[in-house]
This record gives sequence, C-alpha cells and structure tokens, in this order.
Amino acid sequence: MPLVSLAEWNQYLEGHPHSHILQSGEWGELKAAFGWQAMRVVSGNAGVQILLRSLPLGPTLAYLPKPISLENHQLLDEIDALCRAKRSIMLKVEPDVWELDSTVNSMDAGSYFKGYIPSPHAIQPARTIVVNLRGSEEDILSRMKQKCRYNVRLAEKKGVIVRAWNDIVGFHNLIKVTGGRDGFGVHSFEYYKRAYELFHSAGMAEMLVAEFEGRPIAALMVFSRGKRAWYLYGASSDEDRNRMPAYLLQWDAMRWAKSRGAEEYDLWGIPDEEASTLEAQFESRSDGLWGVYRFKRGFGGEVRRALPAMDKVHNRLLYRLYLWRMAGREIG
Repeated sequence: MPLVSLAEWNQYLEGHPHSHILQSGEWGELKAAFGWQAMRVVSGNAGVQILLRSLPLGPTLAYLPKPISLENHQLLDEIDALCRAKRSIMLKVEPDVWELDSTVNSMDAGSYFKGYIPSPHAIQPARTIVVNLRGSEEDILSRMKQKCRYNVRLAEKKGVIVRAWNDIVGFHNLIKVTGGRDGFGVHSFEYYKRAYELFHSAGMAEMLVAEFEGRPIAALMVFSRGKRAWYLYGASSDEDRNRMPAYLLQWDAMRWAKSRGAEEYDLWGIPDEEASTLEAQFESRSDGLWGVYRFKRGFGGEVRRALPAMDKVHNRLLYRLYLWRMAGREIG
C-alpha cells in the first residue's frame, strides 16, 4: 500500500501548487484533530488525501474531497483496497471539476467512477460563485454590480476599518451570533482556533475583522493556495449592519488573496439552482442560502457547479443506514 507521511505528502503537493485547499496537509491535520484520520496515498505521479471516520463497532466512513486527479486507475484500485482494509462502508468522492469545464468532458468523468453510484448526500456545497481576480483592482471592482461597488465604498465612508485579526474568541463569538440569526451550524471554538493556527502559520490563510470605532462588527477567514482562494468562514454582529461591513470585508479578502497570487476567489456556497432560477427568484426568496446568494451575486462572479459526488459502496446494508441517518445533515 503506497501510504506516505505528512511530510512526504507536503513534498508531493509542491508539484501540484494549485491543488484544492481540501487536499492540503493542513486540512488533513485539521480534520484529524476532530474525529477523522487522514491517510495519504501516492501511486506514480498521482496522489490523494483520504479522510476516514470511525463508526460504532468498527466500520468507517471514507471521504475523498476535491482530489487532484482521478485519471490513474491504479490509484483508484489502491484507494479501494485501502478503504476495504479499513472496513469502510463506502467511499465518497467529490471531484474538483466544474460541470461543463472546457478542459474536461463531464461525460468522460464517468469513466473514472466505474463501480460508483451518484451520491444523494453531498458534503461540500455543489454550487458556488467564483470571482475573477485577474487584472487591476479597478478591473475587479468594475465587474461587480453597481450596488455592491457602492456598498464597498459606503462602508469606508461610514468609518468601517478592516485589518488582520487573531482574536479567535472574538471571531467565535461573532460566528455564534451569525449562526443563531441565520440558522446554520457553527463549529467549536477549538475548531476555528486549530484551523487558524494550521493555515495561518503556513501562509495559506488570514483572518480579517471589520471594525467601527474599535468594535468588531464582522469577520472572516480567507484561504489561499496557488491561483485559487476560498471564503470558508464568516460572521457578523447584529449591530451596525447599515454600515455594510461585510462588503468591505470581502473586498479586502479578495485584495489579500490577489496579493498571494490568487486569480480566482471562491465564495463557497449558494442555492443549488440553475443560474436562470437564481436570477429570477433571488429578490423574493429568503429561505436557505437565498439571502447568501443575494449578497454574493453582487461581487460579479460566475456561477459554477461541481461535478456531483459519487459513492463506492462496500457494505450495502450499512450504506442504507448511513443515508437514513445523514439525511439533511453534514459530516464535513
């Protein structure tokens, strides 16, 4: 079994500088601190980082988020053997490929998944908005919706200041407020602390805070690797929202990402609807992620959808139980 150490994996990734943040050694270490086991497999020029989670009585769940490549069939065989050795009930793969990507025929992608079935349960958001960071800052601003540009400048005029931050307690307090207001799950304080420590020390993340008169009113964590950046965690207070701090905060996160060499900024998660439906309904819908879409669309990005998750089932009875238990939940 071609398993490699964390150090060997990081060395392998040096040859793949634009791989997804979820394949980074730091992401594996983050998940390993919260109930997962990170295993790295390299076969020839291909490699993946797999996450496994133990279940009661010994079986495991295996999860492969955003692999660098699945074109190596020998690697797929190695992955399958590893999962079976770990008594996994299934392996979930979420490809790092956009639907209708001009470089990949999405129909051909099925050839990489012989023996897999489409998964009814995704972990990462299927659809997102990706902002183009190429060109000057004025170019990026010009691609935004007029109201979004106005709100960025309004926040500055209203005295909002954005700066780097390292107050994890403050960030967690803000995100608890946001989660309670908008109805989404929140990780523990220890989770955000570990994420910040791992990625910030590696130069792949920054935490930014928007303040008014010295008070934090919004904050986020932005991640960057190679030519891509991701907005994964964000929060805002219930106060001073009329000062539009979230707009200036996102703009500064994009500027930070661009300074790191990123050419794309992934806003990470919108309703999984066709672009025409999103545009037709965003003003009238407020359920789920619709409010999030209303905010994110202003930054002038492109709506994209990843190829769907695929499952390789190893234990059909336990797999059916897993689907029943995980309906409507996340395990990421």
